[in-house]
Amino acid sequence: MSSSTSSPPEFTPFVPTCDLCDAHKSDDSGRFRVLPPVFLSMGGRQRFAGAVVTVKCFEDNTPVKQAVESPGEGRVLVVDGGGSLRRALVGGNLAAAAARNGWAGVVVNGCVRDAAELAACDVGIRALALIPMPTERRTEGQRDVALQIQGVWVRPGDWLYADEDGIVLADRKLG
Repeated sequence: MSSSTSSPPEFTPFVPTCDLCDAHKSDDSGRFRVLPPVFLSMGGRQRFAGAVVTVKCFEDNTPVKQAVESPGEGRVLVVDGGGSLRRALVGGNLAAAAARNGWAGVVVNGCVRDAAELAACDVGIRALALIPMPTERRTEGQRDVALQIQGVWVRPGDWLYADEDGIVLADRKLG
């Protein structure tokens, strides 16, 4: 289902990450995972959840732009920018596109920019830091691949839940 500007996208009902961790604290199977507490919240939406779409790129946000310009359908884009602190992979224009196209959130293992614009967008944004430097455009990157973000596996189709307490992942929808 494509989202349009006339009708709001359907988002997954929010389940607090603390409740999910309480329910799955003994799960050592790898199906339930918690990202380290290194991500800052920068979007207009503090709480978000959805099925994961992945992008892997390094200091080139071409595949990020392609993703957020497509229908999000309440999903979460997880971007592995290699942890680079030199270039911003998401800025105000891409955050606005993500909100407009129905993405629930974007998690960036790297930097973002345009803090005021990000905060004004109705989309969750998590990233390592802010930096004003834009990316290079080399049209490099991969989509829908397994990623290792801060030592934690993130796979396309996983479910991501984010709130003020952190970010958790599961191999299926929870709650």
